Amino acid sequence: MGSRVLIENLPRGNFCTLLLVLWVCAVTASVTYDHKAIVVNGQRRILISGSIHYPRSTPEMWPDLIQKAKDGGLDVIQTYVFWNGHEPSPGKYYFEDRYDLVKFIKLVQQAGLYVHLRIGPYICAEWNFGGFPVWLKYVPGIAFRTDNEPFKAAMQKFTEKIVSIMKEEKLFQTQGGPIIMSQIENEYGPVEWEIGAPGKAYTKWFSQMAVGLDTGVPWIMCKQQDTPDPLIDTCNGYYCENFTPNKKYKPKMWTENWTGWYTEFGGAVPRRPAEDMAFSVARFVQNGGSFVNYYMYHGGTNFDRTSSGLFIATSYDYDGPIDEYGLLNEPKWGHLRDLHKAIKLCEPALVSVDPTVTWPGNNLEVHVFKTSGACAAFLANYDTKSSASVKFGNGQYDLPPWSISILPDCKTAVFNTARLGAQSSLMKMTAVNSAFDWQSYNEEPASSNEDDSLTAYALWEQINVTRDSTDYLWYMTDVNIDANEGFIKNGQSPVLTVMSAGHVLHVLINDQLSGTVYGGLDSHKLTFSDSVKLRVGNNKISLLSIAVGLPNVGPHFETWNAGVLGPVTLKGLNEGTRDLSKQKWSYKIGLKGEALNLNTVSGSSSVEWVQGSLLAKQQPLAWYKTTFSTPAGNDPLALDMISMGKGQAWINGRSIGRHWPGYIARGNCGDCYYAGTYTDKKCRTNCGEPSQRWYHIPRSWLNPSGNYLVVFEEWGGDPTGITLVKRTTASVCADIYQGQPTLKNRQMLDSGKVVRPKAHLWCPPGKNISQIKFASYGLPQGTCGNFREGSCHAHKSYDAPQKNCIGKQSCLVTVAPEVFGGDPCPGIAKKLSLEALCG
Repeated sequence: MGSRVLIENLPRGNFCTLLLVLWVCAVTASVTYDHKAIVVNGQRRILISGSIHYPRSTPEMWPDLIQKAKDGGLDVIQTYVFWNGHEPSPGKYYFEDRYDLVKFIKLVQQAGLYVHLRIGPYICAEWNFGGFPVWLKYVPGIAFRTDNEPFKAAMQKFTEKIVSIMKEEKLFQTQGGPIIMSQIENEYGPVEWEIGAPGKAYTKWFSQMAVGLDTGVPWIMCKQQDTPDPLIDTCNGYYCENFTPNKKYKPKMWTENWTGWYTEFGGAVPRRPAEDMAFSVARFVQNGGSFVNYYMYHGGTNFDRTSSGLFIATSYDYDGPIDEYGLLNEPKWGHLRDLHKAIKLCEPALVSVDPTVTWPGNNLEVHVFKTSGACAAFLANYDTKSSASVKFGNGQYDLPPWSISILPDCKTAVFNTARLGAQSSLMKMTAVNSAFDWQSYNEEPASSNEDDSLTAYALWEQINVTRDSTDYLWYMTDVNIDANEGFIKNGQSPVLTVMSAGHVLHVLINDQLSGTVYGGLDSHKLTFSDSVKLRVGNNKISLLSIAVGLPNVGPHFETWNAGVLGPVTLKGLNEGTRDLSKQKWSYKIGLKGEALNLNTVSGSSSVEWVQGSLLAKQQPLAWYKTTFSTPAGNDPLALDMISMGKGQAWINGRSIGRHWPGYIARGNCGDCYYAGTYTDKKCRTNCGEPSQRWYHIPRSWLNPSGNYLVVFEEWGGDPTGITLVKRTTASVCADIYQGQPTLKNRQMLDSGKVVRPKAHLWCPPGKNISQIKFASYGLPQGTCGNFREGSCHAHKSYDAPQKNCIGKQSCLVTVAPEVFGGDPCPGIAKKLSLEALCG
């Protein structure tokens, strides 16, 4: 009533002004949608988005990552919300350090970008337990992601918690904040299909629950064809051009365009060519797509024990445009930046009309968006091997295989997805400290006599015992051997067989390691079966079961098991085979070193460490510690763990994650041809090498000196082979076709003149070009780091690059015959390939 009285008493002029202000606010602070696009503040938008997950980097890294995303042409930052990080125990919330969600969102807003908040709260994400806190599994009567009252109550409580925080901080767009969209659930369609009616009821419930939270911005659901109105269904995958939303009045959106794939311990490392990435986006946009998100734009690192089951590695690089360490992944970052510029030039036409589509030839397609004031065209060649020439308007356009050219004015091709105008970079890991003074401490096998050990006449599932407080659980039992046993007399040994649900198992007989087995990518289950040395009398059998993260995907994944579930048998006794499964077992949670906090300076003083000639090497279950000073500069740092097997590592008490360089990548790694449908089995690297060798150490975790490094080694390794390395640019490359479209010169559009392309080379700040390692104008072959002269080569290819570039941080070289002493092969389309060293 008070506000009403004030308005009624306003002079007429002021009253009109107030109405105008209220109307402007109502218009500008809105997010809606129609069949063409998301509508922000009354304007349809073609939105380019990228996933950056705040816990997978550090707050100190966030501003630079966000700025690089903006410089790369992004409009939106997309992130999941990590329930298990924010509510580690029921009702106890944590929003600090790497989990400071509000700070992250406000930094995005300060950079002038929007946010797409994927609340879930199921996220998958190769994150431990799919983002669910482990305590959720033990809520009485619970079943995950279905029409289950205990689960729905917990899910709603957390979702409401996040939404209320966002509202309190005024972070939704309708409040003046950056959040323009939210997501409820995640890739639920396949689960709903499998479980049927309870899944459909759950979908109806959480959709209504989300809408009822009144955020003022649209909600989306990905991979969910029956998404109820008003929520928008969206696509995830390597390609989404053929996706159509379930209602004609909803926009065509792509929430996950996979920039590569995640790394698994034991698997090769997938890479996705920049040319194919750009092709997939251009094809999606030409088919009416108006929102595309790169998953991941910056993948980051699975610090702590946050990587999920199925042997997800600590590195979550994902071959994103910004690499794990926060450096640009070239040419992917630059190539996509140029793509985004081209798309934005087309935006007035793209958001106004649907395209006219023609097919000028086999595997050729032309999309034209034409209005009274704008015209944009996309010329596509879907052939995977042959180039094509397309007549369009008054021009002739050459299209490489598997490529799309973008013409923002329907005349000038400013970008082709297969022509890399952006610089490429080769990165290197350079040792900065390999002379660590190591000390070691051998982990003592657990004893059933310890006060905190548990006993049962059964084999217990591991997570039910540990509640994921540790990767480690000891299973212990005794076996009595009579002197009359036949194997004692004939010198043979009985065979111990242990069946485990995974993931890694050490078998110790009388505190001596008898063998180690581990699961694989096809199945994390494992079997140990081998002869064991037993003595007359009592024998202690100790099984150290080691988990490598909890499952994160699949219907009712909360029911999946880990640990030794049996049977456990001993074969070769007088009685035949003895089943040990139901005899008395003792359990010890975790390691002694964990209980003593050996990963911290204060905890390390509780045991005696040895060094020098007594230092443990190739010793399973060994702890190592050392100190070091932080190297100068700001290059990202990592540990080279090539000499180690498997375990965990900490810097100043903070976990940098699990290491497992002993798991060698299997598979086929060959040449990578960009054209043709991409899968994660294509363009792989690291075959025959560790799946992950280097482990990121954030600089913000370090002190100038006295940094405390602790490594726990499960398998056995040589710590003297561990090296501190920095990640730097080894060389930079350009590979530019003569006459190639380029966005470096907007004169192409402004004046209608075709400007000769220029090769652009630049070294990181503080570094200059010290040498032109390779230069060839003509028909050079190969890729960055592996260029070679072809059948056509201009003999003065080195002259201009050396003159223009040596001693400079950046330089330009025009790609034209006269620059290199003339045309070495007239009548043939040529290119310039350059490689320069940064020093």
